[in-house]
Amino acid sequence: MAASAAADAARLVPEPHYTPEMAKLISTLFIAADGVAEIDPEWHFPYFDDALGAAVDEDYSTCDVLLFGRQTYDSFAGAWPEREAAGGEDAPFAQRLGDLRKVVASRQAPDLEWRNSELVEGELVDAVATLKADPDITGILLPGSISIVQQLLAAGLVDELRLYVHPVAARKGKRLFDDGETAYHFTVTTSEVYPTGVIRVVYARSVAPGVPDVP
Repeated sequence: MAASAAADAARLVPEPHYTPEMAKLISTLFIAADGVAEIDPEWHFPYFDDALGAAVDEDYSTCDVLLFGRQTYDSFAGAWPEREAAGGEDAPFAQRLGDLRKVVASRQAPDLEWRNSELVEGELVDAVATLKADPDITGILLPGSISIVQQLLAAGLVDELRLYVHPVAARKGKRLFDDGETAYHFTVTTSEVYPTGVIRVVYARSVAPGVPDVP
């Protein structure tokens, strides 16, 4: 009876669709202490220092594909090509972003003038599963794009959440986790605190404690 109940519980937990042969999908988000992940520059930028910048650089070194929602893509495309052209201190990072393959999920037909940009073909979950199974892709990074993260978490396609928890309660804005019937369980693989008080926590998806991994 107990074993049967545990097996049923395991089937309710969206498990990560990741094997060593598949590309790992990492979601990275700046988030307030109250769960708001919709960035407001007023609460985010006071906490951005060299330590946080180095960690973000490390995140981008994990991937050869960037996955965006349209609004996040528009934000990046509206800033980084100009920074690359300006040749300032962040131009090398801007060039790196420009050189990466960029896949954009949008129900509309956005202007994709930033080089190496393409629109998701077909349904989001199917398209991302195809990207993860592509042997030529080693890693996919999903910066921001809260609604995309929510959909892919529900489908079990997010392998890692890298959250930068700011010591501030934003009190308004979109939160990362939406309402649903099933809890998401994680294993903490890394955590560190930066001088500004930002906490970086890396979560890997897992099943509930004590629940067997049912295929």
